[in-house]
Amino acid sequence: MDGSSYYIPAAAMGVALTVKAPALIRSWRDPLLRAVCALLSLAGLVFFFAAPPTIAKVNDVTGITNVSAPLVYCLLSAFSASCLVLVVNWRGGPPEETRRTTRRIVAGYGVVVVALITLFLLGDAPVERLVDFDTYYARAPYMREMIVLYLVALTVAGVAMNFMCGRWALQVRGWLRAGLLIIVIGYLFNLAYLTTKFTAVVARWNGHDLDYLSSDAAPVLASAGAQISAVGFCLPLACRRVGDSWNSWSTYRRLGPLWRELRPVSAHAERGVRIAWWSPVALQVTQRESDIHDGMLGLYPYFDTGVRSRAYDAAVAAGSDPAQAQAEADAAMVAVAVRARAADPDGTVISSAGAANALAASPEGPRDLVRMSIALRHSLVVAAAREPAGTRPGSDFHERTR
Repeated sequence: MDGSSYYIPAAAMGVALTVKAPALIRSWRDPLLRAVCALLSLAGLVFFFAAPPTIAKVNDVTGITNVSAPLVYCLLSAFSASCLVLVVNWRGGPPEETRRTTRRIVAGYGVVVVALITLFLLGDAPVERLVDFDTYYARAPYMREMIVLYLVALTVAGVAMNFMCGRWALQVRGWLRAGLLIIVIGYLFNLAYLTTKFTAVVARWNGHDLDYLSSDAAPVLASAGAQISAVGFCLPLACRRVGDSWNSWSTYRRLGPLWRELRPVSAHAERGVRIAWWSPVALQVTQRESDIHDGMLGLYPYFDTGVRSRAYDAAVAAGSDPAQAQAEADAAMVAVAVRARAADPDGTVISSAGAANALAASPEGPRDLVRMSIALRHSLVVAAAREPAGTRPGSDFHERTR
């Protein structure tokens, strides 16, 4: 009765909660994140307070024999409610309907908690039972009703979870579907746990002794079910975050050629304060995009609409779709402008009257910076524009970019 089979999963839930804690602090208003953290917290508390050593300690500290029984039952009911609330918020839908369903679940299981406490106070459980309370008091007045109530509440939650997650899994794909199917498997273990509990209790009602099902088999099934379900809940959220980070890093990397192209003529090269390398990747992407925009702002007086127009025609002729052709044309114009700026160290073009018309060379609408950056490295149209002849009006631009 060292409680290791209880404390190990409790510790696992604690570790998972610790990992989630920073995100919870940053996004406290996110109902989905709050529901995940509530579920992990309650799961850890259930295992901690259900451990025989903890049961004995709580009973001893409070001076109330078997007070741990309603405590654990209430925690189990709250855990069931948190699972249902998490799935409801996870699935989404109209916000008002989601809030209304959440309130109903919380209210329903709140009534269960109050009823469990009331039944315990009305009953009598003078003999301390650390591992077989359910079966020992299966026929005691009020204790019997309390035991049945918590088992029924858990069964309703288990069936509802399997139904909701199973039906939802048929409608989605990817990591979300995998997570939902894992939750279903976890709750099948939970239903097996409840089946063993019910079987042992009913056996007691009929004068038989199957207590080992409740005291030995049930805890193992409950531990497996809770940990499998926790993996199912966390997997899609973790994979989504990893996927978002991967996409951000991919964007950061693909912006590299354009960022380096503009670096010699951009003010960011001399900027004293830069974000740290360990800063969030989304912030680093924003910084790189800002540097690119700053660099192009300084190049506006050197932009040549003729270069862009010829590059666009050449890209279309080479088979690029309009969006790709626009990106190649913009990239070609930037490459030529960078060379023109390098050839004008005194900034005579910037100070000339012609600079007043620089904004006319800027393409209408937002630029696709990522496509522009890729085009700088791989487009034959941009490679042709980099050649000196490509900057002269009348050059055979189409011929050299086919």
